[in-house]
Amino acid sequence: MDSESTVTTCYRHPEVECHVRCTRCDRYICPDCMREAAVGHQCPECVREGARSVRQARTVVGGRVSTVPVVTYALIAVNVLVYLAESVRPEIVDRFAMLGAGLVGPDGVSYLWVDGSHSGDYRPEGLVDGEWYRMLTGAFLHLPPAEGTFGVLHIVMNMVALWNLGRLVEPMLGRVHYLALYLLSALGGSVLVLLLAPGDAVVGASGAVFGVGAAYYVMARRIGADMNTVNRFMAGLLLWLVVSAVATSWEGHLGGLLAGGAVALVFAYVPRGPRRGLVQAAACAGLVVLVVVLAAVKVSELTGGGILR
Repeated sequence: MDSESTVTTCYRHPEVECHVRCTRCDRYICPDCMREAAVGHQCPECVREGARSVRQARTVVGGRVSTVPVVTYALIAVNVLVYLAESVRPEIVDRFAMLGAGLVGPDGVSYLWVDGSHSGDYRPEGLVDGEWYRMLTGAFLHLPPAEGTFGVLHIVMNMVALWNLGRLVEPMLGRVHYLALYLLSALGGSVLVLLLAPGDAVVGASGAVFGVGAAYYVMARRIGADMNTVNRFMAGLLLWLVVSAVATSWEGHLGGLLAGGAVALVFAYVPRGPRRGLVQAAACAGLVVLVVVLAAVKVSELTGGGILR
């Protein structure tokens, strides 16, 4: 009778006799339930609980460490797929490009309306017609293949720049922070286009790329990188901005640069602590509110004017 009372069984498999205890909870475990530990063996439940209690590695801004720049690859894939769609349906560009206001009439004037009402086929479009999605969708479009070599160079140059910069910046920030910075840079570029050149139809990821470039500079200073290399890169980026004043939309580039730099500064220099993520999120939300208010005020001015040049 005493021999039978001392028989021990696995707490997960009562039918299995065993003599080994979990080093963490001290329960008996059978060979199927044993998990190797630093000392002895642990049961599956203690292993899971221990994994949850281990602190996850974080980037300098508080994001999750990611060795593979998945977001960068995904953004490049989206841009390329949209570009391929443009070759089949060129009207996509007209429908989703960043456009502040109006259609260009026969005399070269951009009309919102004529005499207080729609005239013929002319009607309001763009942000003045409530198509606010254009502020982001325009950043995923590029000059269509119909534009010839320049159209191809447009997307190639942007994607090469995004490939080189994204693989550096995304691991510094983490995926969520990096995606937020990219989208806010694209939004900042669109808003500056609206404020300074509301009659222009603008497409391209370069505003967002300039924002990623600004983040690279901010983060390099934050982590103490070799600033000689970084400064040479920034000189090239600023040269690109100057050249774009002649060839492309410098307003979009500058807007992306300013927005990306501002977001990166917040990410990099908010002090560590339990509320760091909340402060960063609040700053991003504040930037969104600011640019949306600026855009709304500008659209109100445009619609109040009736006719744009």
